[in-house]
Amino acid sequence: MNRLNLKPLKQFWAIAKLYWLGGEKIGAFGLLLLVGLVLLSYTNLSVVLNEQQGTLISALSQKNSQRFWQAVLTFLGILVVYVPLFAGYGYLGNKLGIFWRRWMTSYFLDKYLEKENRGFYYLNSNKEIDNPDQRICEDIKSFTQDALGFFLGIINAVLQIIAFSGVLWKIYQPLVLLIVVYVLLGISVVIIFFGKPLVRLNFEQLKKEANFRFGLLRIRENSESIAFYRGEVQELSYTKKLFNELFENLNHLILREFHLVLLTNPYQFLTYLLPAVILAPKVLAGDIEVGKVSESMGAFLNVFLALNFIVNRFNSWTGFVAGIDRLYTFKQYLEQRNKAKNTIQVYAPTINILEESCLAIKQLTLQTPNYSRTLVENLSLELPLRQGLLVMGASGCGKSSLLRAIAGLWNSGTGTIIRPNLSEMLFLPQRPYMILGTLRNQLIYPSTESQLEDEQLRRVLQQVGLPNLAERFGGLDVEQDWSDVLSLGEQQRVAFARLFITRPRYAILDEATSALDIKNEENLYQHLVETGTTYISVGHRPTLVKYHHFLLDLLENGRWKLS
Repeated sequence: MNRLNLKPLKQFWAIAKLYWLGGEKIGAFGLLLLVGLVLLSYTNLSVVLNEQQGTLISALSQKNSQRFWQAVLTFLGILVVYVPLFAGYGYLGNKLGIFWRRWMTSYFLDKYLEKENRGFYYLNSNKEIDNPDQRICEDIKSFTQDALGFFLGIINAVLQIIAFSGVLWKIYQPLVLLIVVYVLLGISVVIIFFGKPLVRLNFEQLKKEANFRFGLLRIRENSESIAFYRGEVQELSYTKKLFNELFENLNHLILREFHLVLLTNPYQFLTYLLPAVILAPKVLAGDIEVGKVSESMGAFLNVFLALNFIVNRFNSWTGFVAGIDRLYTFKQYLEQRNKAKNTIQVYAPTINILEESCLAIKQLTLQTPNYSRTLVENLSLELPLRQGLLVMGASGCGKSSLLRAIAGLWNSGTGTIIRPNLSEMLFLPQRPYMILGTLRNQLIYPSTESQLEDEQLRRVLQQVGLPNLAERFGGLDVEQDWSDVLSLGEQQRVAFARLFITRPRYAILDEATSALDIKNEENLYQHLVETGTTYISVGHRPTLVKYHHFLLDLLENGRWKLS
């Protein structure tokens, strides 16, 4: 029964029905119907072309020139219609595939980057699902292309079987029975001996390829840190380890594929011989024309390839099944994260968040996500409007964790956090996020549009101590890899520029000036005070105290002191 596992089919339909029963279903099925009609038309013409090929051979053997040239003209006439139909079938199938991919990519991106669920944050923080980037980019691409290829291939195979079986039946009826038995025998052998091992190896290969690519990506993103640490030897060792795991699995995979080819290659070539061997006595006896051998060989081969579709595509099929599982688990995680979170609430206490027009904390006990350690115990405070709170304490005492709880990223613990809607708050982390885009995009982020004139944006850059930044790179609309061309201190000042442009009611700053000197830090905080924004800062420097009205000192064992 394990070899007839229907789990991949159920997983496939759970993903596919999102598109085929969704908002674009009318257009999708309409285009699919058009593809089917084109396929039906060119299949019928394939039968006629195969028949004319046999007529050509018979005419030559009979030395009948009139019949020969008539067959040539008929063949060329059919070809004029056949070629556009064949090309159109491929074109329309590809169009349907990219429409499906576009819809699915949009669906998964919406779920992945949904504001309420923040699936991307929890997924990458907890590492419950590996390589989400590969699943969105590669697995969706493979799913849509391969699924459509398999489906259209099966439809094509059915039409080929019906059409060319009729040809074989007219020529010699036992040929139909022979090919059915021959193909079913081949399919059974391949599934029994190669099915499960190839699925497992292909699944592992997808995972190991992604791990190796991710390892190389980490080196690129952290090249400077690795160079400072002189960690080349360790990085080289780890990256080679990832590649060796990939190599070992690939080695097993190609060995299996080698065995599969040893079986399938002679199995396929025998189809050229079998019709001639079966029909030879009738041709030699003069019962049928010699051209019928050529016609039967063409028909036999087409029926064989159609019936043998599973064997021909078996290797890609196993990779497809592995991809279905990866995409299905990704879908399940994104769709059920909230459901899982609600389930957790039954067994473990969680922090209550209320949305109001103020910022306050009531009897908050903050714990690590696995509830193994208490970071802050029974904390209560209220931050008045247009004032600042500085959070200080030793490393690991829970300063940044408190900010995560305010943002709703951590909910392990008890008590209540009262805060405005997140749209009224702006968070500035220690290492600012530099988006891909222009300098203008950087400054107005996370907004996508701004009414500010260029001169106003330049004035803000001057406020944060970057008066020549736009000119340095050729203007506000020049695209750069900003995380690479700007120092950390410059990135932190760009983050403050976002704050001054956005002017949120509340700002949360997590060591947002750690890479700046005292003079630049003073300049930024003076401008922040002038904006009238209510803010919470996390920091270590004593120089920060004078810019805040309250100081929360986090001590050991969950204790705290507010002054």
